[in-house]
Amino acid sequence: MPELNYAQLIQQQKSYFLTGETKTIAFRRKQLKKLRDAVLRNEELIYEALYKDLHKSKFEAYATEIGFVLEELTYHIKHVKKWAKPKRVRTPLTSFPASSYQTCDPKGNVLIMAPWNYPFQLTLVPLIGAVSAGNTAVIKPSEISIHTAQVIEKIISETFDEKYLQVIIGGAKEAQELLQQDFDHIFFTGSGRIGRIVLESAASRLIPVTLELGGKSPCIVDEDVHVKLTARRIIWGKLINAGQTCIAPNCLIVHEKIKDKLLPELVNAIKKFYGENIQTNKEYPRIINRANMERLIGMMEGSKVYWGGRYDVEELFFEPTIIDEACLNLPVMQSEIFGPILPVLTYENMEELIRKLRECPNPLALYYFSNNKENIRKILNVIPAGGVTINDTLMHFANNSLPFGGTRNSGMGKYHGKHSFDVFSNEKPVVYRGTWLDIPIRYAPFRNKIKIIKKLM
Repeated sequence: MPELNYAQLIQQQKSYFLTGETKTIAFRRKQLKKLRDAVLRNEELIYEALYKDLHKSKFEAYATEIGFVLEELTYHIKHVKKWAKPKRVRTPLTSFPASSYQTCDPKGNVLIMAPWNYPFQLTLVPLIGAVSAGNTAVIKPSEISIHTAQVIEKIISETFDEKYLQVIIGGAKEAQELLQQDFDHIFFTGSGRIGRIVLESAASRLIPVTLELGGKSPCIVDEDVHVKLTARRIIWGKLINAGQTCIAPNCLIVHEKIKDKLLPELVNAIKKFYGENIQTNKEYPRIINRANMERLIGMMEGSKVYWGGRYDVEELFFEPTIIDEACLNLPVMQSEIFGPILPVLTYENMEELIRKLRECPNPLALYYFSNNKENIRKILNVIPAGGVTINDTLMHFANNSLPFGGTRNSGMGKYHGKHSFDVFSNEKPVVYRGTWLDIPIRYAPFRNKIKIIKKLM
């Protein structure tokens, strides 16, 4: 593909947006249906790309990527007309006669920058929100998951005109050039380090942003849990995509009374899911590239391995690994792991647990396994987090009726379902004033009017 002039592309998309064509509900629903049909047509290519990039099995690829996208498309096709309809709201007596409405306008021309770990889902789901809200968009998938990026480019280029939707494949150079353009909104998913760069660049032009970042998501296990079920759900959430999930449990904080029962069950769950020789299991994903393999190997330094720890750099295989007696100064506890390593810490009581959690940055996700309602209430009330799942992992992400996103260092802004429509919309207040009556109280002179206005307001 010839080198694009980004400024011209953006101007072309902005000009198309100004025609008003993308704003009609009929147009939006038609484009969402076209995208759904294109995904279904290319389903096998998507499977192949995800396997080449991350060694994802068909089941995992569908459950966490393709199926998620199709479900989101169906949800938006069904509800976008209702979401976009102006909503009448109460009008104060001081404005009589009048009627007041809240409308949703598309923001305009938006940029979507996606990561490599769920390269299909985390590119398409924000795009669905942008289309549903009536915008034009430039999409920048990660060049690291190149096979999936190429399939996304194929789907979009064969289905839509570039004046409406355009995919840019490239690395840091292309990303930096795109960040210099005058978008109306930027939606970024990725690391906190790059997220800060995006935010700084957008701030210089007062471009609104949504940042979906990462963070160290703790998983806490109270003393009163069903041990076998808890272990199974923790390992499931940790090992999806070989731990390369922004909301995967980053560390396990276990009540000291139950640790010796839980650790063997964690190992049993790993073996039940993937067998004794995990490297030969075709359903176990791989690490994305050599750089991330070396990063994970470095994280193991000084750690006490309870189980696992083997790896094969050439095959990008990293065995599920449980670290016992983890302490905060270990490399594995210094940053988001983004791999199949699970450090285990203990706590003695709720006071100690809350103190430990408060010493950490706000997590993107928090998981708490407990049957103690009072302890659950305390955790929910005192620990800020982007999202919480009680007695399971990841499940708050899977419900598109719920908003998903971080808080402070783990991100800003929410999406999924209607929240995706909202994030790409500008809520606009509209007041219609009647002309058949004009109450003069608001006009000068104001003498003797203070008592009246106090009664009206």
